[in-house]
Amino acid sequence: VRILMLRTTILVILAAALLSTTDAFAPITNFGRALPTRAPAYAISRRPDVSIHQGMQKVSARRLRTAVAAAPEDSSMVARDMEQNIYNFNKVVIDTVYDIICLLYPVTGGPRDFARFYVLETVARVPYFAYLSVMHLRETFGARDSGLGERMRTHYAEADNELHHLLIMEALGGNSSFIDRTVAQSMAFGYYWYVTAVYSFSEQAAYHLSELIEDHAYNTYNKFLTEHEAKLKSMPVPPIARKYYEEDNPFLFDLFCTVKDVDASGQFSQRRPRLESLYDVFVNVRDDEREHWKTLCNLVQYNDMQG
Repeated sequence: VRILMLRTTILVILAAALLSTTDAFAPITNFGRALPTRAPAYAISRRPDVSIHQGMQKVSARRLRTAVAAAPEDSSMVARDMEQNIYNFNKVVIDTVYDIICLLYPVTGGPRDFARFYVLETVARVPYFAYLSVMHLRETFGARDSGLGERMRTHYAEADNELHHLLIMEALGGNSSFIDRTVAQSMAFGYYWYVTAVYSFSEQAAYHLSELIEDHAYNTYNKFLTEHEAKLKSMPVPPIARKYYEEDNPFLFDLFCTVKDVDASGQFSQRRPRLESLYDVFVNVRDDEREHWKTLCNLVQYNDMQG
């Protein structure tokens, strides 16, 4: 297994090195070909119309991504098209993985729910350090693209946020089973190399994979909050959640929130309520996934985090 891992690592490094030629850092093309024209780019719903306290409803993927072109606030930015075959393939890959997780870990309101969230968070955080791996390698070979450093810092902040989601699920006992840990880590290992390879050839396709994952994650947590509100409000806050959301320096937390909902004083970090129960913890986790989704939508459509 170690020899296989080493060989895989060498192959990925060699592939990325080949891409570090003059054309490697040109505007995104789809696996070496110019992005062809298809139906208009799907629209972004900036704020899913879900009220935490007034009967939350599931935000469907169809409504988040309709087949209508989104008119960006900045008229100088034009949404990019994405090849239909790549879009459909990504949907099949992510929906299949998600369906497998749902089959193995149905949400029942019991302790096993946290095992499902542990698996989901283990896989969901992988793409961000896959992106960073490729970016660091390109930087090593001389890439000095405008905005590269800012994007790397944002992806690190996103990975840190997902790490704390994972630590919360571990604190709730989600990783107590050896089988669950093996399933999650095996999926994460394979998915890391897959995203690394895809990102090396097409950043848009790789970001779209994560956009789909974050969409599933948001809907999963939203449904969980809706169906088990009373139980969650009776459960205590894990210490790691209180430390992350209330005590730690909010710099990294605010950094990954690239599409900010600013309050009257101009502070975004105040969106985090005080944690009174486990319900509040999952509200924050759910809303974090929405922030990731908004950033990824912008990267897919505009190749810009504030698109």
